[in-house]
Amino acid sequence: MVNFGKKLTANRVQEWERYYINYKLMKKKVKQFAQQIQEGGQDRRRVLKEFSRMLDDQIEKTVLFFLEQQGIIAHRIQELGEQRTILLEQPDISKISGLREAYTAVGQDLLKLLRFVDLNATGIRKILKKFDKRFGYKFTDYYLSTRSNHPYSQLQQVFKHVGVAAVVGALSRNLADLQERQGSYLSIYDQPSTALTVQDPVIYLIHASVDKLTRSTNFLQYLGQHALIVHEDVPTAEEDQIDDKRYHFMSLLLNLANTFLYMVNTYIIVPTADDYSMSLGAAATVCGVIIGSMAVAQVFSSVYFSAWSNRSYFKPLVFSSIVLFLGNTLYALAYDVDSLAILLTGRLLCGMGSARAVNRRYISDCVPLKIRMQASAGFVSASALGMACGPALAGLLQTNFKIYALTINQDTLPGWVMAFAWLAYLIWLWISFKEPIRDTEVKHSSPDVDAGHDENEALESGLMQHLLISSEQKQNEDGDDECNDSEDASEDSHRPATSVASAYRLLTPSIKVQLLIYFMLKYAMEILLSESSVITSYYFGWSTSSVAIFLAILGLTVLPVNAVVGTYISNMFEDRQLLLGSEILVLLGIVLSFQFTSSYTVPQYVCSALITFVAAEVLEGVNLSLLSQVMSSRLARGTYNGGLLSTEAGTLARVVADGTITLAGYLGESKLLNITLLPSLLICLASIAATIRTYNSLF
Repeated sequence: MVNFGKKLTANRVQEWERYYINYKLMKKKVKQFAQQIQEGGQDRRRVLKEFSRMLDDQIEKTVLFFLEQQGIIAHRIQELGEQRTILLEQPDISKISGLREAYTAVGQDLLKLLRFVDLNATGIRKILKKFDKRFGYKFTDYYLSTRSNHPYSQLQQVFKHVGVAAVVGALSRNLADLQERQGSYLSIYDQPSTALTVQDPVIYLIHASVDKLTRSTNFLQYLGQHALIVHEDVPTAEEDQIDDKRYHFMSLLLNLANTFLYMVNTYIIVPTADDYSMSLGAAATVCGVIIGSMAVAQVFSSVYFSAWSNRSYFKPLVFSSIVLFLGNTLYALAYDVDSLAILLTGRLLCGMGSARAVNRRYISDCVPLKIRMQASAGFVSASALGMACGPALAGLLQTNFKIYALTINQDTLPGWVMAFAWLAYLIWLWISFKEPIRDTEVKHSSPDVDAGHDENEALESGLMQHLLISSEQKQNEDGDDECNDSEDASEDSHRPATSVASAYRLLTPSIKVQLLIYFMLKYAMEILLSESSVITSYYFGWSTSSVAIFLAILGLTVLPVNAVVGTYISNMFEDRQLLLGSEILVLLGIVLSFQFTSSYTVPQYVCSALITFVAAEVLEGVNLSLLSQVMSSRLARGTYNGGLLSTEAGTLARVVADGTITLAGYLGESKLLNITLLPSLLICLASIAATIRTYNSLF
């Protein structure tokens, strides 16, 4: 693996060499400016002016060439369009085939041009970052905001690139018209836009590249970011074949069902946990330990499930189902044997069955890239629906009768329902799951890829990286320090982390801040949810059904809120702006939750809970999006990956929050609310301060 200077040299098109930014020259200039200022030979203001002018000149050279090549491609499409018109009047199958090949060649040239833009934009970003690091300025913010928003800026062509969209549209339409029409569509403009990306491989690659260059987002992408499933590159044709051989729809559905059932299992006991603990002779606030014991076990289970998924997906899911069946059975039996220890053992077993790491890994490794975003969104949606359905189901299980010696009531029925659900899931899993073929097996059995794809494969590399944000680029940049003239990087620099210690060493300040934010939002949400039954019972006299309805409504806000944020708000603001704004809203919700007077009303509690929960949900999506951007590519795979780190941070937050509830309960239920909210307030203030401190590195 080489750093960016050599990467730029190796990947640029030779005949376009003089139109790339002069990265080496600008790097030397930054070093010279730093030395001159240190020796007192240059004024800082003059340096800023000279550097801005040099960067403007480099960008102008690149953009003007880009526009020239774009015009050439448009002219070629126009000439091919004239030939297409003649062929449609006098069809000739052999000539139509040749025309399709000509359009594909134009598409390959367009891919080459987009690659050109991507490399230059990456170089611009790196130079800006080097300048900031050398001089301690926040020059990047100033330069990007003034240049990208100015009507005469050359950067407008890179960020907006309306011409590219028109060229892509023309290519898509002409290629589609040359294909044999299926269905009743008269034109591609009558079809859903999503259907266009699968009609020709080169069009799919161009669309993928343009989407990354624009940093555009939509609801599915926004939901997919919650899953923290990192997509590093556009697959080659051979990798696409491997993905197709691995993919099995029913196996994916089983993984999503596992996610849904586990979230139902987590939250189905929340409305009745306080009543169950009192039935066994403990205090109501022991519900914190009951709820949190599942999270305690999950801290350890996440690691071994992540490691296990390196070898198999089926076996971990079978083990998970069996353990969850046993855990829920013990949870239900604890009532009749009158044992809090058995109840806690059951919940610990449930936590040991958490296979979310396997579910994430299956989507990342076995689902083809073209539908991976939808699968990631499905993972998040299954989690959200499970969170809502758990309390709602608990509200429906209000009964009390006996079957022989077994008591069936609102406390035990959640355990029995989930035990039978996991048993049914285990049977379905055993019948329907298909273990994916591993890489070596697939490559051994795959036919050779046509030689005609070779050029595409060379062009595809890197096109799915963000224009100005990329995990791999972030890592390269760290190694491309001006103080180190060597461009060579260690071979180990691209290997995944192999231990907790090696993963920790890869955590930059930005990553640590994002993990702190994730810890904070999970802590605040767990405090809100876990103590809801105790708080509402003490202050408002709510029944179990009322608490269940309240929690279900909170859970049901997840998808609508994410739809609004992912479709509209995320297109209006930067991720880091949304991050800070969401943190402030969480802080507002926490402050409003405090009991300031002797009276505590339902409107105050419900409004503050909604603000806290909704803001935390928005914050989670933005936080995980930024985390994937600032995280090293070495944390994108392997056992100790970014998904595991975020899971561990969130799980640890839940453990601490549930422990806080139980400890605070010893001071009395009247003091429970304010005592448990105080740590939330302090952690939230700390995360806001840390965000402000690292704000300029979050892009």
